[in-house]
Amino acid sequence: MRSIRRNTRRTVARALVYTLALAALAVAGCNTVKGVGKDVEGAGKAIQGE
Repeated sequence: MRSIRRNTRRTVARALVYTLALAALAVAGCNTVKGVGKDVEGAGKAIQGE
């Protein structure tokens, strides 16, 4: 019975770690895309001469 509880806790802990890692990557990805959008917008303004 104890080994089942240990395995369940390990599985839950791993799932939590993976979920947090994916959330961190998603947040970092959003910031990167936002930065690229600003760079493209700035390049467009430079080409138009604004």
